[in-house]
Parts: sequence; C-alpha cells; structure tokens
Amino acid sequence: MSESKNIAVLGAGLMGHGIALTFARAGHSVQVFDTFQASLDTLHERVRTSLAALGVEGGDADAAISRITCQPDFSACVADADFVFEAAPEKPDLKRALFADVERHAPARTVFASNTSVIPITKIMSDLEDRSRALGTHWWNPPHMIPLVEVIRTEWTAEPAMVAMVDLLASVGKTPVRVEKDVAGFIGNRLQHAMWREAISLVENGVCAAADVDTVVNASFGRRLAVLGPMVNADLVGTDLTLDIHENVLADLDNRPAPSPYLRELVEAGKLGMKTGEGFQSWTPEQADEVRQRVAAHLRKLETILG
Repeated sequence: MSESKNIAVLGAGLMGHGIALTFARAGHSVQVFDTFQASLDTLHERVRTSLAALGVEGGDADAAISRITCQPDFSACVADADFVFEAAPEKPDLKRALFADVERHAPARTVFASNTSVIPITKIMSDLEDRSRALGTHWWNPPHMIPLVEVIRTEWTAEPAMVAMVDLLASVGKTPVRVEKDVAGFIGNRLQHAMWREAISLVENGVCAAADVDTVVNASFGRRLAVLGPMVNADLVGTDLTLDIHENVLADLDNRPAPSPYLRELVEAGKLGMKTGEGFQSWTPEQADEVRQRVAAHLRKLETILG
C-alpha cells in the first residue's frame, strides 16, 4: 500500500459509505461527516454489509471498519484531511456552502473533490478563494464495486491536484479517467444518456416494447462492451464502415434537445419506475428486488474474476 492518507468524506449515505469503505479497505484513515446522526449511527453496520457482499469478512472487515471514524463535527472531520470527498445530495447551493466551510477549516495542502453525476464542477467550486486544488470525482454506484472514477478538471484546477487525485484513486484499485473539460454529464453519463434518449424514442414511437430494448442491448453489443468500447470497435470494423453506417442512420436518430414528452408524461402521471410499481414497465416488489439482486450478483462475480 502507498503512504496512508487522511481522507474526509462529507456524507454518510449510499455514495459516501462506499467511498469511505474503499479508502478504509486500502488502509487509509477515513473521517465521515453527516448532519444526520442516524446516518452516522448506522454507518459501520452498512459498511460491514457492503464488505460482506465483496467477500470481505472477519478480521479483514474489522480492520477496515476500525479505520472509519464517524465524525459529527465538521471542522474536526476536515482539520487534518489530505483529500476531501463531498458526497452530499445533488443540490448546487448545498455543495457550494460545504466547500466554503471546507476551505475555512481544511489545511492548505488539501485537495477538494465533489462527487456529482451531472452538475458542472465549475458551478460548485467558483466561489472558493483557492480554486486550483478543487476538482470533481464522479464515482459510479455502487462506488465500492464499480471501478471507474471520472476526475474532472475545471478551468482553475492545477495539474498537481489532478495528478495527486489520479494517483490516489489508482492506488486503491480504482480506474481513474481524466476529464479535461468540465462539461455537463462528463463522459460516462453523456454516453449513457445518449443511448437512453434513443431507447426511449424507440418505445415512444412504437418501434418496440421497453423490454425488447433491453433484450437487444443485453443479448448483443452489451455483451462485449466491457472489453470492446465504441472507439476500439470503430477501429476494429474500420472507420470507413463506421462512416457508411453514420451516413445512413444518424439523421434518423432522436436529436431533440429536450427530454422526451413520453418520459414527462410518465413522471407527471406518477409512474416513477420500480419505486411506484410502474414506469416504462410494470413492477411488483419481488420483480424489482430480483433486478437489484441480479445486478449485485453480477458485480460481485466481476469483482471475483477481475479482482
């Protein structure tokens, strides 16, 4: 293991507990702050459950958990931090306020990172006095099981901060990717939602049923995506063939700049997916749980194969 660092995590929820777990498992000292005492009270228990899902139990689990301190005092949480990871709700004003407090209480050496899926990091960090040490880290859910972390540079982020963050993440077994321009959605969500937009359009226009969209993805190109990304695939089949395909299909793809009216109708009707029992498809609680269990089992299997 590389030299142990002091890690501060702001938020003890789903993302925060997974981030804390990742660093503690790698031997780092982790302080976790949350304004809700109930979240701190259950943190160690939730970390133990997540470790068990990874096959980490007994003394190894105890050692990781012992490195995580539940800290209800904000200033104490960040006072000696080498890195601060904010994992608060997706509210820009809240995140800005948190980092203003971080800057007041953290050492001058501390690197600041906001975990967000789509909010521009520039919008979150713009009020800081020293914006050179601020950047974004987009962890994917669940953060302790998905390797990728996107490291997002703002126009002010200094190169040493980027290098320090990339090196830290790589040292704990993550796969960091540098995002050199702070664009909405970064890399992963732009790619993911480009596909989702077309998927929704196909269903909206009666081309196929929602379940058939997923069948096509799961039973065809989805099977090779883990080892054959789109850019390598384009070179594999040839840029000439890629161009020919694009000449014929791109003009017919959905390119509306706004969300699908069909999607809006679902939301306005209260059809919010598994949590309400109906979205693009109907779901019983048992069916929804089966999907969650299937995803978790798949990620655990990948962890065993690739770990």
